[in-house]
Amino acid sequence: MLSPHEFATLMLIKDAPDQIELGRAELDALLERQLISLERLASGHPRPHVTSEGASILKVVARRR
Repeated sequence: MLSPHEFATLMLIKDAPDQIELGRAELDALLERQLISLERLASGHPRPHVTSEGASILKVVARRR
């Protein structure tokens, strides 16, 4: 089960990945659960990306509204 902060972070990564601070503790939990991954930009900086598993969770929650 995701905490409210982890879920909010997952939503933020989906909608605005460049706005997320990479030092957030929630990122570790999302990475561990394989709901996000970090891709390397051409500049060498990491950028979070929602995986297919993470996208599935967001879809399920969107249907329940």
